Amino acid sequence: MPPAIAMLDDDKEEPLRADIRLLGRVLGDTVREQEGSEVFEIVERVRQTAVRFARDGDPAARAELSALLDPLSRDTTQTVVRAFSYFLQLANIAEDEHHVRRRRAHDLAGSPPREGSLVHALDRLAESEVPPEVVADFFAHALVAPVLTAHPTEVQRQSLIRNHRDLAHLLDQRERQRMTPEEEAENDLGLGNAILTLWQSRMLRPVRLKVLDEVKNGITYFKETFFNELPRLYIQVAQQLHARYPEQTWALPPFFRIGTWIGGDRDGNPFVTADILRETLRLQSAAVLNHYLDEIHELGGELPLSSLLVRTTTELDALSARSTDHSPQREDEPYRRALTGIYARVAATTRTLDRVEPVRHEIGQAESYTTPAELHADLKVLSASLRQNGSASLADGRLRRLLRAVQVFGFHLAPIDLRQNSEVHARSVAELLSGAGRCPNYEELSEVDRISLLVEEMATPRPLHSPFLDYSEETRGELAIFFAARELRQRYGAAALPNCIISKTDGVSDLLELALLLKEAGLLRPGSQPQLDVNIIPLFETIEDLQKSAATLAGIFDLAAYRALIGGLGDEQEVMLGYSDSNKDGGFLTSGWELYKAEIGLTRVCRQHGVRLRLFHGRGGSVGRGGGPSYHAILAQPAGAVSGQIRLTEQGEVISTKYGNPDTGRRNLEVLIAATLEASLTDHENRVEPAEQFHAVMDDLSQRAFVAYRSLVYETPGFTTYFRQSTVVSEIATLNIGSRPASRKPSERIEDLRAIPWVFSWAQCRLMLPGWYGFGSAVDGYLQANPEGLATLRRMLHAWPFFRSLLSNMDMVLAKTDLAIASRYAELVADAELRAGIFQRIRAEWELTRRHLLDILGQDDFLADNPLLKRSLQLRSPYLDPLNHLQVELLKRHRAGETDERVARGIHLSINGIASGLRNSG
Repeated sequence: MPPAIAMLDDDKEEPLRADIRLLGRVLGDTVREQEGSEVFEIVERVRQTAVRFARDGDPAARAELSALLDPLSRDTTQTVVRAFSYFLQLANIAEDEHHVRRRRAHDLAGSPPREGSLVHALDRLAESEVPPEVVADFFAHALVAPVLTAHPTEVQRQSLIRNHRDLAHLLDQRERQRMTPEEEAENDLGLGNAILTLWQSRMLRPVRLKVLDEVKNGITYFKETFFNELPRLYIQVAQQLHARYPEQTWALPPFFRIGTWIGGDRDGNPFVTADILRETLRLQSAAVLNHYLDEIHELGGELPLSSLLVRTTTELDALSARSTDHSPQREDEPYRRALTGIYARVAATTRTLDRVEPVRHEIGQAESYTTPAELHADLKVLSASLRQNGSASLADGRLRRLLRAVQVFGFHLAPIDLRQNSEVHARSVAELLSGAGRCPNYEELSEVDRISLLVEEMATPRPLHSPFLDYSEETRGELAIFFAARELRQRYGAAALPNCIISKTDGVSDLLELALLLKEAGLLRPGSQPQLDVNIIPLFETIEDLQKSAATLAGIFDLAAYRALIGGLGDEQEVMLGYSDSNKDGGFLTSGWELYKAEIGLTRVCRQHGVRLRLFHGRGGSVGRGGGPSYHAILAQPAGAVSGQIRLTEQGEVISTKYGNPDTGRRNLEVLIAATLEASLTDHENRVEPAEQFHAVMDDLSQRAFVAYRSLVYETPGFTTYFRQSTVVSEIATLNIGSRPASRKPSERIEDLRAIPWVFSWAQCRLMLPGWYGFGSAVDGYLQANPEGLATLRRMLHAWPFFRSLLSNMDMVLAKTDLAIASRYAELVADAELRAGIFQRIRAEWELTRRHLLDILGQDDFLADNPLLKRSLQLRSPYLDPLNHLQVELLKRHRAGETDERVARGIHLSINGIASGLRNSG
């Protein structure tokens, strides 16, 4: 089943072509052997016809494709869908391995530093003449934190992701070593067996994921990538800084951390409870302590150094003497004895904290560690002794990585953010105030009266909650979460639960309501010097809320009670920005611009109040939800908005794409550090003319785009019907790809639909509407009012990273659209007049957007400056088209009332396959 490899014609792409040929052939052989020659021939005819259509655009090929696919039996339809879906998954694996191969070749050749590498960032600092002490101050206060979320766009099961890792390893093996005929035969057998296993494995989950399933999935990425690659990255950073600034002392704090929402994000997910939070931290802790046990055991094998041959420090001798290992066989091996004692203490810690019995039992009994700092101190004793007695290189391997891991992961693995909707907080506070006789009608109060009442309540140590009152299930759940958080912080350390996020923040009272709930649980303690244990983080999501965000922050800082709390947290305030909901609310262009302006306003307010701002970017995998290359996205932030600290979400299928492979994961982690360093310490905006002119143009474009987008999505009668009938949004809601409901409320309204299924649905029908709609009308109107405006837009493109990133992402999205395929989905709309009217508007806007974007970019076609991505999309198109065709036919049958379960399963299989082919679809 060889692919359309003729479209990849560069010599440097030959290894990729070879891998895809190999994987495609093995998959084809598997289909023939498992399903028979007749089915294989059908798959091949479909593939060849689709390739011909994609290459030549031959209308006859499209008709032939329909003639081949429409009469297929239910079982054969599923087989074809599976074959094309698996090919796209195999193509992903080959491409990822090729990127790793290219990066290695680049580094081995001594080529100039790659954009996004740490060396490249340090070169930029040198060009900007940034002093070493400024770089040192950056790392002293830096925080770079990707945060894993369980947003339901990861359609692949973990068993299949593991299978993909095995295939990637086998391809890597073929690349990195010359194999004997026997080794090559063994590798061929491994590839064949892995693809056979893939073919014989169930692609879909039989039941919806539970929260703890998502927690376990998240932990997998620590085991596969973060445990090893993050400590290595710290070492790489330290080495490069020492090489670049030898006169400076570099003792890097744990500035890079991996966070998580999984198990703590309650916004719209009723299945996240206090018990789930407890079990989440238990599972996380058990995973990291098990990692420590494995590493300590391996260190014991690596350090059999004899005191007869090496000297040791008195501290190591004391640690060895306290060991639980009294074997005469190891009497002269102080490092091994010390490690045996450390192992016993970590084993005891796993029992104390997590009720887990270590797989490998310790020697003797020991007390558990109270804090990670105690474990770190013991390991440091070993490191110091090795360094002081001629064995420094032995300290620079596994032991150095373990020391850093303990600093970064502690006993909790990853800090969990708690998140809830502001409306839920308000209802809980109202119930507490009413129950205590303090205020019977809180929700009817004005904003000013709410603030006054909340400030008064925050100042008193008297609790509102009473164990003798009967509260609603919602309020009981909220209180239980905060009480559990206090308990878990005491158990696992304050770093385990450092943040509380308020979704849909639209005013000062939203922050104070959370503060009051935290006070009820003892996480805020009033007094002359009030203490707040966790960060209160407003999340601004809608266009209106983004526009008010700076005023909201200024309002909360003007309250002495809140400003005192921030003072106790080191004068730092984190603010989260919602990309996906603002996009759904106002469209791609307006969302991006309002986010940018909000950052400018928030930065100004924090500077005025003497507060360090940390921005948390709620970006998704797709461009319609704030996705796109992380490096350029960070550099596209306004000046002063990064300032050494940044958090950003890693969502859905992007997590496995970025971090499923250790080499790729390490590269993506390095990109985040490099971009944050550049954005913080260089004039990355490269301003060549007053910003006010560009900002005025963006204000004009944004207003026009907003009107066009809102007019279609929210003001066109019947648009909700069109959306629900022309996309798979209803079918996605029944696909078992996440624990959270598709809508925040039981409603058909687009306002209540989550942004994830909104974007995911448009991607499935190849329209990608959230990533471009409104731009064409905006530019068209602007140019009509400003006949010389094209020159201005081109200057903005070349001089302004924000605008360049915006257009680059739109370029990529438009390249993935296919109006011919989208028109077939439009045929699913029952009302012919509605269908024709709305699709005609969408087509007209797409044509406008395409024309104006290419004019500004100075290109004849999409992705002119990204040939690798262009070739990748060309390669995938012939395999996506049949899946889209079959999905439409299956939707017709399903919605006509056909009850054969193979029809519903075929729809879900096609959703999986299309998502695999598009990669960043949600």
